[in-house]
Amino acid sequence: MRNYKIITDSTCDLPGPLARDLGIHIIPMSFVLDGESHLHDPLNREFSPSSFYEILAQGKSSTTSMINMAVFREHFTQYLNQGLDLLYLSFSSQLSGSCNAARLAMEELKEEYPDRKLILVDTRAASIGQGLLVKTAAEKQQEGFSLEDLTAWATTHRDKVCHWFTVEDLQHLKRGGRIGAVTANVGTALNIKPVLRVDHAGALITHSRVMGRKKSLLELIERMKKDAENPKDQKIIIGHGNALKDAEFVASKVREEIGVEDILITPIGPVIGSHTGPGIIGLVFMGLKDETERSS
Repeated sequence: MRNYKIITDSTCDLPGPLARDLGIHIIPMSFVLDGESHLHDPLNREFSPSSFYEILAQGKSSTTSMINMAVFREHFTQYLNQGLDLLYLSFSSQLSGSCNAARLAMEELKEEYPDRKLILVDTRAASIGQGLLVKTAAEKQQEGFSLEDLTAWATTHRDKVCHWFTVEDLQHLKRGGRIGAVTANVGTALNIKPVLRVDHAGALITHSRVMGRKKSLLELIERMKKDAENPKDQKIIIGHGNALKDAEFVASKVREEIGVEDILITPIGPVIGSHTGPGIIGLVFMGLKDETERSS
């Protein structure tokens, strides 16, 4: 066992068994579905992702809340008591207050465990973008990276994670305040689909709007063609909200047109799904994020 533990939260949307095998500790995040509170724990799901999206499709609503300091202290302390240092790779601070709560919890714990190293890196990422950074970091740890080396790697490579998403139903983005009511209603009537990205600061923004679902999926692939760095050598992630067929379509195009072979297809969980609704498709890869910013 290495002398430090990688910790993240369940917004990373990594499959639970994969995270377990890589030695990643995932802190569950809560959501309230149709008035009932649940924890999103990828190893101990209360119900499947497909069931969650089916409930949303019936018109039910879901909201989320940040992880508080007490929960962070509980999860961090179990490893500090084992004599391990900590590297917490957080959900973007632009999208949740959880990052700041974790930072405050760490500041308290540093006084209680002065011989331990507690490091927080804001991934400036969301969902499978966060997952890609965390997964790759865990692989680097297994290769023998020290805590200091991995912190430097994560801090540098968080700026290379390119996140591209599209959604099926604009009404969920409207409820979350991402787009206005007029935009949502007109877009729905005209079958306009937004293409979104997570920017350099870690905020979710609308990049463009295209006509129809297929064009929105093809736009994700075009962005990878433009921005990916050494694409054939990459391990990428495609996420979906109960839309496996569309995720497999994107994967087939990426293999055929870009030459990527190592593709993880995974459900996007209820924390992120609460804000995007069913039908979300995401494609994340390492690339020229600075170019992405300038070309947008």
